[in-house]
Amino acid sequence: MALITATVPVTAFQQNCTILMCEATHRAAIVDPGGDIDRIVAKLNAMGAKPEKILLTHAHLDHVGGTAELAKRYQLPIEGPHKGDNFWIQALSQQAQMFGLPDVEMFTPDRWLTGGEQVTVGDVTLDVIHTPGHTPGHVVFVQPEQKLALVGDVIFNGSIGRTDFPQGNHADLIRSIRDKLFPLGDEIEFIPGHGPRSTFGHERKTNPFVADKRG
Repeated sequence: MALITATVPVTAFQQNCTILMCEATHRAAIVDPGGDIDRIVAKLNAMGAKPEKILLTHAHLDHVGGTAELAKRYQLPIEGPHKGDNFWIQALSQQAQMFGLPDVEMFTPDRWLTGGEQVTVGDVTLDVIHTPGHTPGHVVFVQPEQKLALVGDVIFNGSIGRTDFPQGNHADLIRSIRDKLFPLGDEIEFIPGHGPRSTFGHERKTNPFVADKRG
């Protein structure tokens, strides 16, 4: 079983909301719906997707701002992130004020995720990896057979996530990347929360923040 992926850049932060659709069933998960709900809905309709859940990598506003509205519209369960990000969800109004954005509705995930668990999209299963650093409750979703990862704001093409937010931790972030993500294999392609895709191999060799200094 394979996943069809589509990315919808949303909000002023151009956050990559990703739609994962099971090719066999057309059931879909919406990953990190940060806002611009009409654009996400238009992409779902164009794909012929049947939304079945929302998956969250972490709880920063640009990744979760549209969660409550989208969950209500389609009656969707919300899975993720790790409970370490609950304080960010509780502070959604303050996040909106900080960035000068309209207030967003609070939500409570139906399922908090921890490392070692799995989530499903239609007939496809993804592994959950807890990757603290950018936020304490950040998780990454990996489909090993398809060699695909959704990494949120842990790592980018040529960069890594910020750690200057409350409860961010640079050392934890580096460990998450080097000890949890890179060992999954150089050939894993990842969709980051912002910017273009890359592979773990490319970043391991060239990313100035986490490159393998042994060459």
